[in-house]
Amino acid sequence: MKENGIGGANTKTGLVFEGKTDLQTFLCGQKGYSCETDPRGWILVKYNKEEVASIFKKTALYKFLNYRGVEWKTILSKKLLPDDSIYVVCNNTFFVIECKFQKVAGSVDEKLQTCDFKKKQYKKLLSQLNMEVEYIYLLSDWFKQKQYMDVLDYINSVGCSYYFNYIPLTKFGLPVPRK
Repeated sequence: MKENGIGGANTKTGLVFEGKTDLQTFLCGQKGYSCETDPRGWILVKYNKEEVASIFKKTALYKFLNYRGVEWKTILSKKLLPDDSIYVVCNNTFFVIECKFQKVAGSVDEKLQTCDFKKKQYKKLLSQLNMEVEYIYLLSDWFKQKQYMDVLDYINSVGCSYYFNYIPLTKFGLPVPRK
């Protein structure tokens, strides 16, 4: 992440979602994409007027679950509130995105070690809908320090993933507009 810098929306891997903004704001600014608030409480994402995804912030996920007939209280003992999440239609996958940006040491260090548990909780929560679940951390450069090597290895070892500063849209399986 560049302090007061300009992030690149295009790289060798295509468009990226950067930690400077939320996913909805980023997607709505890309050619061919549009976002609209669904009256039921979440965001519909369209590419060239075709629905490709839905974005859920915090409690919007529970509005969606209720709409789909999932009683979350019978599945989990406590609500999970993702920083950002997106359900991508074409691959039937729900992506949980947790953003962790640090400039000094703090309590977030131990939060990184909870991804396995949280991914399993999301899988349990979404199992009735037969959705795949991916759990992704979007991290600042702070976490590139050697002291985080073991926890980053752990994140990968339990089937979760992390990216520094950006997540390529291809990770989600979303269309990448031509320049």
